[in-house]
Amino acid sequence: MSNIVLIGFMGCGKTTVGIRLSYAMRRAFLDTDKLIEKEQEKEISRIFAQEGEEKFRQLETEMLEKLAGTEQDRIIATGGGTPVRKENRSLLKKLGQVVYLEAKPETVYERVKEDTKRPLLQCERPLERIRELMEVREEAYREAADMVISVDGKDFETIVKEIKMKILVINGPNINFLGIREKTVYGTQDYDALLHMIAQKGEERSCQIEVFQSNHEGAIIDRIQDAYRDGTEGIVINPGAYTHYSYAILDALSSVPMPKVEIHISDITKREEFRRVSVTKAACQKQIYGHGLNGYLMAIDEVCALIEKK
Repeated sequence: MSNIVLIGFMGCGKTTVGIRLSYAMRRAFLDTDKLIEKEQEKEISRIFAQEGEEKFRQLETEMLEKLAGTEQDRIIATGGGTPVRKENRSLLKKLGQVVYLEAKPETVYERVKEDTKRPLLQCERPLERIRELMEVREEAYREAADMVISVDGKDFETIVKEIKMKILVINGPNINFLGIREKTVYGTQDYDALLHMIAQKGEERSCQIEVFQSNHEGAIIDRIQDAYRDGTEGIVINPGAYTHYSYAILDALSSVPMPKVEIHISDITKREEFRRVSVTKAACQKQIYGHGLNGYLMAIDEVCALIEKK
């Protein structure tokens, strides 16, 4: 499983969120600023004062390079200016799923106004300085991020919940033809209606849900394998007709150590003989069928419960 990397402006809560996330997900927590301080045997403020900002930025890059070559499955908090360097943005992507904790300037100011260890804010008008820096860095933050979470007005528990729950819904061949194919079997709602239902479910459960659809077996296998590295916590899959004979998809599902739920729109136990066989369900914790498009919502609830239990 890949790292979760937290980026964002100073005071957005990267360290606090990172520590709480590490407990929630039972992963080790690292803070790149603390690692640099330990390595250099001096505080960040002293590095800035004695060697300048450019030297510190180079130390950040070197630290990311070191971390990129080590073990995965950690929570990593970075310095506020880390993504500004282009090479750092590439390194952050290599490290894992990058989460940008977005905050308003006023939120940041309230959190850091008494902190004298922030070298970039030792000025007469710190709020103006915060606004200026955030405006300059915004594009870099968004370019580096896989996921953006606003922290304004949210407690840390809510933020942690939003980060830790990433679900992938995979749809196989012909699912994109909902509303066109065999309406008496699959209903009259089209694929866009399904996407809308899933998006609403994601908002309801405060989790990130990505939907992937392909009519090609290899593409589905590739996406399952990618889920191993991109921070996905659970998979809901409707393999379509591949359900009945794709041992390759079965092998791919068996290879990724995360909760998986298989979903079918129709009741496959009451259809043609060949549809009653599912070779892919052996890699899943549960199979749901016969509930129409609502079965997806049930499957999402199931996989969320399995993630929380895990």
